[in-house]
Amino acid sequence: MVMKISTPVITIRDLVNGYCDNGQGGVVGLGGKLNIRPAYQRAFVYEPADRDRVMMSVYNGLPLNSMYWAQNPDGTFEVIDGQQRIISICQYLTNNDGNGNPIAINFNKKLNQLFSGLSPEKQNEILDYRLQVYLCSGTDDEKLEWFHTINIAGKQMTDQELLNANYTGPWLSDAKQYFSKKSNNSAINLAFCDNDERNTLLAQNGTDANRQKLLETVLRWITNSAKSDYDDEKRCWPAVAEYMAVHRDDSTANELWGYYENVIKWVKATFSTYRKDMKGIEWGLLYNKYGKNKYDPDGLEAELGRLYKIYDVDPDGLKKNGFYEYVLSGNRSLVWNRAFSPKQQRLAYQNQNNKCGGRCGREMQFEMLEAHHKIAFADGGETRIENCLMLCHDCHADITAVQNQKK
Repeated sequence: MVMKISTPVITIRDLVNGYCDNGQGGVVGLGGKLNIRPAYQRAFVYEPADRDRVMMSVYNGLPLNSMYWAQNPDGTFEVIDGQQRIISICQYLTNNDGNGNPIAINFNKKLNQLFSGLSPEKQNEILDYRLQVYLCSGTDDEKLEWFHTINIAGKQMTDQELLNANYTGPWLSDAKQYFSKKSNNSAINLAFCDNDERNTLLAQNGTDANRQKLLETVLRWITNSAKSDYDDEKRCWPAVAEYMAVHRDDSTANELWGYYENVIKWVKATFSTYRKDMKGIEWGLLYNKYGKNKYDPDGLEAELGRLYKIYDVDPDGLKKNGFYEYVLSGNRSLVWNRAFSPKQQRLAYQNQNNKCGGRCGREMQFEMLEAHHKIAFADGGETRIENCLMLCHDCHADITAVQNQKK
């Protein structure tokens, strides 16, 4: 199938026919055929002054910016760009700002004019106003590329919002109920570790959920897509797009929600003490790698507590962002730097009274000494000041040779 772009004749009269704003349930128009704002997508963000400027242009017969719609397989349409302008128009014509309040605009210095208060001639003139609509139909990949191309101005859609527009369907509507509500968000509520402090395992807050960032995160987790897997050319995670395409017509998103529940429950059962560093860790990716292993939560907590104590007094040798995966995997490269920092070396040098710490024991300038692990890194030695020995070149070579002979 070759992507087709057409310019259908759409008037405001057509647009406002069947207009219905169901709040978080979505917004539709065009006799119910146009999905203006999908359920639980970001809400109307125009300020009243922005809305008034849209209607001022329409009132005076001036052109609005082009709008872009996608045609769905079932013959319905979805707004890709132009949502705010469309809602502005429909709110004025239906005399409802979305909260039940009437809308009056000062047209050409005539104060507080409701649509119903305009002359019949002006009402028909507005209703017959033709919108500049570009309609796209084609394969998912073709449409997604097109969506990215047109998403270049105004309040841009995120990558996940573009994927949502491309793979709209019953699965997406159900998924958004869990992950995309701005308030009373099931996924966000589950990620709190207590009821008082509201300590969370997620980096996102409610606003980010509304912009689909939370849904994007969980989709990355279930498809095991690391941030490095992002395809710059396609501007998405390919595995996420494939997952959404496969499940688009599913009646529920129970698989995604069940997976997310398992991730959060596993984290809470595995780590007995909450730390703020837990906020925003890629928990789903860790669950995919280690979720089937058995762990002793008390043992994990003891090792984490030890690492944090070391970090408090000697942070340079540690990579703090690797603490949690390290205690799960035992991979020391995740948490320990291989080399001593200049600060660690300087402190070790001072502890040695500015002398070589080897057999020669000579007083030497700092720049003439080399850092050495007392207990070799390969043997489990940690990159801590107390394990750092500053040696001259000859003593360093001698001690290294002795260590190698013992192996």
